[in-house]
Amino acid sequence: MSTIVSRLDITQIFWDVDDFCNQWQSLWQQVPQLPSTKGERRSQSRMHLSEVMTIVIAFHGSGYKTFKEFYTLHVLQSWRGAFPNLVSYTRFVELMPWCLMLLCCFLHTRTGEITGISFIDSTPINVCHNCRAHSHKVFKGLVKWGKNSVGWHFGFKLHLIINDCGELLAFSLTPANVDDRKPVPDMTKDLIGKLFGDRGYISQKLFEELYERGLQLVTKSKKKMKNRLVKLIDKILLRKRAVIESVNDHLKNICQIEHSRHRSPFNFLVNLIAGLAAYTYLPKKPSIDIYPKDLPALPPAIF
Repeated sequence: MSTIVSRLDITQIFWDVDDFCNQWQSLWQQVPQLPSTKGERRSQSRMHLSEVMTIVIAFHGSGYKTFKEFYTLHVLQSWRGAFPNLVSYTRFVELMPWCLMLLCCFLHTRTGEITGISFIDSTPINVCHNCRAHSHKVFKGLVKWGKNSVGWHFGFKLHLIINDCGELLAFSLTPANVDDRKPVPDMTKDLIGKLFGDRGYISQKLFEELYERGLQLVTKSKKKMKNRLVKLIDKILLRKRAVIESVNDHLKNICQIEHSRHRSPFNFLVNLIAGLAAYTYLPKKPSIDIYPKDLPALPPAIF
């Protein structure tokens, strides 16, 4: 038995996932289905999708480096009492793509509260080492080359929006060569208040589009841009923008949303979505405390 202790409350995860799946199933049965052959039998795995989803999410807080190690050394040996219908590792990998749609829907129920203060950033999701990009075939036609301040990378780009408590508000996955500003309008449809980003989000057109919807985009100025008046609270929050980079670090190093061992685009998406869902269950998330109680000497006008 492994001595690694999970960072997540597995019981709470299964409770939430199973409740969500039961509600989904009752709704799905009311929707007309495609015509089927008379007498056709629909086969079903002995493991319920809620069990598959729970195990996949639990991996991202387990501390194990590979899912195979987690499933064979921990799940099969220690969790048979909780999951009596466990299947072999090979069969479980075959079941994972079937829970992708439900995982995506479940993740949308785990988004945080809109507080009026949001941070946006993107982070690369590499699918292989750069030196093997020319021979990579699993994601052929789906990934591109991209470049950021660190250098070139081959894969996808994950766009995130969080609130000041570190909770996920929106996310989007694009090829690595997509401009950071492109998915912003769709990701911010329900947001209000202020959105803080780096210099990569500077755009007059984007600013005006968001401002008309009640969302103010605040970014740092480039060196060649003219000086403009900025409220002191906005300057303070711009300095706190690093909180979303801490979230990216948690997602990659704790929730393990990035690795180069994928053999299927569907299992890649399951790993990514499950990692984001696992992050929402972390007991401690990167956050900031910026409320006026910490700034008693500043006049209300700056807010």
